Amino acid sequence: MSDTEKITVNIGIVDLGRIDLLVQEGFYASRADFVRTAIRNQLERQKTAVDSITTRKSMVIGTLSFNRHELDQKREDNEMINVKVIGMFILTDDVTPQLALDTIQSVTVRGVFKAPEDVKDALKDRLR
Repeated sequence: MSDTEKITVNIGIVDLGRIDLLVQEGFYASRADFVRTAIRNQLERQKTAVDSITTRKSMVIGTLSFNRHELDQKREDNEMINVKVIGMFILTDDVTPQLALDTIQSVTVRGVFKAPEDVKDALKDRLR
C-alpha cells in the first residue's frame, strides 16, 4: 500500500516556467519535488488551524482501519460509530455491506477511503 496519492494540479504557464527554472538551477529535483515541498510548507504554516479543527471535530489524523472482527464486536455491543479521518480510512475486504451498515453511522474522510466497492456503495448515503 502506497503512502502517497496522485493528484492533478493546473498551474499557469508563468508559474510553471518559474518552477522549471528553479528545478534547472538545482533548487529542486523535479517539479513534483517543488510541489511536495510547497504543500508541506503551507501545511506547516497552517498547522495551528488544522490542529484546532481536528480537535474540535474529533478527527483522527493518519490511518484508521476496521476489519470484520472489530466491526462484529461493535455490532454485538450495539455500538454505531461515526468515522472522522484526515488521511486514510480502510475497511478490509472481509467487511460485508450489511456489517458496515449495522455499525457505521457516518463517514467523513479528508483523504482516501479504501473499501470493497459494494461496501462503499452501501455507505454512500452516510458519506459526509
